[in-house]
Amino acid sequence: MKDLKPVCKIAVVQAAPVMFCKDACTDKALGLIAEAAGKGAELIVFPELFIPGYPYGMTFGFTVGSRNADGRKDWKVYYDNSILVPGPETERLGQAAKAANAWVSIGVSERDALSATLYNTNLVFSPEGELVTVHRKLKPTGAERVVWGDANRDYFPMAQTPWGPMGSMICWESYMPLARVALYEKGVTLYLSPNTNDNEEWQATIRHIAIEGHCFFINCDMYFTRDMYPKDLHCPEEIARLSDIVCRGGSCVVDPYGHYVTEPVWDKEAIIYADLDMEQVPASRMEFDGCGHYARPDVLELKIHE
Repeated sequence: MKDLKPVCKIAVVQAAPVMFCKDACTDKALGLIAEAAGKGAELIVFPELFIPGYPYGMTFGFTVGSRNADGRKDWKVYYDNSILVPGPETERLGQAAKAANAWVSIGVSERDALSATLYNTNLVFSPEGELVTVHRKLKPTGAERVVWGDANRDYFPMAQTPWGPMGSMICWESYMPLARVALYEKGVTLYLSPNTNDNEEWQATIRHIAIEGHCFFINCDMYFTRDMYPKDLHCPEEIARLSDIVCRGGSCVVDPYGHYVTEPVWDKEAIIYADLDMEQVPASRMEFDGCGHYARPDVLELKIHE
C-alpha cells in the first residue's frame, strides 16, 4: 500500500433535497459545499440521488403489465429534473469543488445523453474541479427498476486520493458480496455509501463491511419529510400514505475496526465532521488483509467484466 496522507478531514452531508427541482438542489449543494469547506473539510460527501431527490413511495402509475397517464406525467417531471453527465450542473459542482479545494461526492439521477434512460449515479469531483469518477448503480432495487436502468459502464471506478483509493457503492449495492470484493481488490481505503436506508439492520451491515474491508465506511443518508414533495404531483394518495418523516437519516462514519467514529444522526439535517486517522487502515490489516495475505487466489477468484 502506498503512503497515505495521515488525516482526512471529512464532512458527511445529511440533507434534504429540494424534491424534483434540479436547479434548487444544485444551489443547495453549492451552499453546503461552501459551508463544509469553511469548516476545513477536505472530503465532502452527499447522499444518494441528492439531485433531484429520491421519489420514495411513488409508483409512477406502474402495476404489473400496465401503467397510467398520470404516472407518466410525474415520471416526465422527474426525467426533466435528472441531469446530463457532464452537463451544466456538473460544471457548477466542479467549480464549487475547486473553490472549496475539496473532493466532493454527490448522488444524482443521471439522464443518458442519447437515450431516455435514467441512471442512479454517484459522481466524484477532485479539488481541481475535475469530474474524476462516474459510478452508475449496478442493479436498482425492487421497484426502483421502473425508474432507473442497470449500469452499463463504469462499474467500479476508483478515485485516487491522498488518502488512498476511494470508491462508492450506492445503497443496496453494498449487499452484493462480489461487488464489495471488487472494491477490496482495488485497495479501497475510503468506502463511500450514498444511500436512502434508515433501518436498524443497515447499521449492522455497515459495521461489518468496515471490518471486512478494513476501510473507513462513510454512511451518507438522506433526511426528508412528506411535506417536501411537490404539491402538483398526480399521486396525492401515495404521498398521503407516507410517514411524516420519510427518511430518518442515520449518517455516520465507521472505522476499519467496525467502531463508530461518529454516531448515527437521526431525524434532522446535519453536516457531520470528523478527522479520520488513515494510519488505521494499514494497521488494521496486520492480521487480516482480505485481498492480500488472507486471500487464496489459487482457490477463489473474482472476474470483473469492466
